[in-house]
Amino acid sequence: MQTGTVKFFNESKGFGFIVDDESGQEIFVHVTALGGTHIRQDDKVSFDIVDGKRGLNAANVKKQ
Repeated sequence: MQTGTVKFFNESKGFGFIVDDESGQEIFVHVTALGGTHIRQDDKVSFDIVDGKRGLNAANVKKQ
């Protein structure tokens, strides 16, 4: 699992971005990857990276 920090998450639109701690890359996160967890800007999270239609996506996101 990767770790990172939530850069932005829009609850009403259901998506945002996580900055990966290791690479500094921004990873797209959709509300369906949260499994009921609520995330906000600056939250520390762990996640898996999967290939999505438009690039890398976060999956199995959990707050730390």
